[in-house]
Amino acid sequence: MKKFLFVLSFLLFPLLVIGQVPASSHVVVVLEENHSYSSVIGNSAMPYLNSLASQNTLATQYYANTHPSIGNYFMLTTGQIITNNDSFMSTVNADNIVRHLLSAGKTWKSYAESLPGVGYVGGDSGAYVRHHNPFSYFSDVVNSSVQRLNLVPFSQFAADLNNNQLPDFSFVVPNVNNDAHDGSLQTADQWLQSNVGPVLNNPAFQQDGILIVVFDESFSTDTASGGGHVAAVIAGPHVKRGFKTSTFYQHQNLLKTVMTALGTGSYPGAAAGAGAMTDVFGTTTTNPPPPGGCAASNIGVTVCSPTSGSTDASPVTFQAAAKSGNPITAMQIYVDNNLAYTRQTATLNTNLDVASGSHYVVVQAWDSTGAVFKTPVSITVTGSGGGACGPANIGVTVCSPTSATSFNSPVQVVASAKSGAAPITAMRIYVDGVSKYLTNSSSLNTAIAMSSGTHSLVVQAWDATGAVFKNSQTIRVN
Repeated sequence: MKKFLFVLSFLLFPLLVIGQVPASSHVVVVLEENHSYSSVIGNSAMPYLNSLASQNTLATQYYANTHPSIGNYFMLTTGQIITNNDSFMSTVNADNIVRHLLSAGKTWKSYAESLPGVGYVGGDSGAYVRHHNPFSYFSDVVNSSVQRLNLVPFSQFAADLNNNQLPDFSFVVPNVNNDAHDGSLQTADQWLQSNVGPVLNNPAFQQDGILIVVFDESFSTDTASGGGHVAAVIAGPHVKRGFKTSTFYQHQNLLKTVMTALGTGSYPGAAAGAGAMTDVFGTTTTNPPPPGGCAASNIGVTVCSPTSGSTDASPVTFQAAAKSGNPITAMQIYVDNNLAYTRQTATLNTNLDVASGSHYVVVQAWDSTGAVFKTPVSITVTGSGGGACGPANIGVTVCSPTSATSFNSPVQVVASAKSGAAPITAMRIYVDGVSKYLTNSSSLNTAIAMSSGTHSLVVQAWDATGAVFKNSQTIRVN
């Protein structure tokens, strides 16, 4: 199964300025595969994509529509799922983006890596898989000797870019070794930097271009909103800088945005009724750090609190800042070599529950080139603060609530997670199948409002390899 990796960024304390979708003569959509938002954003294996996100716009609440991949690719191009059979080989007569682009006099190409040849509409071949290339199914393309010429190998992309011959709409499909489907996230990130990065420096693109990198679907175990929580990054001269949108979006919203930018005036399927992603365009202003913040005076990580050798009560206040010659893309706190907290900015200010005793703490940061900076701190913690919850075994440990007890709303949820293979990158709380809370750390302590009655409570965690751990229980709220 697969995912789309699209879109953009986040930085320090942005304020939203209402925008609208600007007209564009070059929209480029790049698809990545089968990884959750939490496994991508903040992951040091993907410094380029995270840098792209931090400098542009990141959609933090973007969800795929279904599992497996093919239905998401069709939603991105027809506004319909069409099928959930990745082996599907029939011609699709449904309304689609090509039909509307041609009616509006716009040009398009699908650049598919490892495509056997121009105009190829056959099945899988080597690292090329057909169900990642929805344009090869459309009757508007299959039945037209002219439109089939727009199905080209990705090797044509660089030539078109350098010769100022990019079409109005470019659909870019890496092969399964480079889209994070079969290969690693690190390989996918390097491919993006080498092959998509040059788009941003192209003079024609710098006039009004829009670049979107999006994952088609999340891990198969993540079924939130159909296809799970995925990353989407948007970049371009009219895209907000250092901005994170928390608006709920899915693939039909992206399709509406693309077609609005291209000026088609009409839209297929669910895109017709979907809202465009207007809030990612315009300008942003940045507020100064809040009083009491911690500034980095030198290159590296400055830890203002706690100080090394100090004795602290839990929860422990952590304040730190990082500085490099390039933008800082993420910071993390490790307690005794276990990941405890992640933030995609150059500063952090948080309280963490830490068990009583002596601890070795490392605050770490990455910049956009992948350079790593670390500062170690040794501390002694004298009290649990009433909220520490250490995982005894691999998996998710929920210290509160417990199934045997009734609770009043809001319900305090205290949990932690541990993996034997890699650091925990995120935890999420689901109540009755609905996501209620997300943190990029290996522990959580938060209050969740719930109505009276019986509820299903699931606390889920992911590690850096994409492994998923869950703790499920039923609780009673008074």
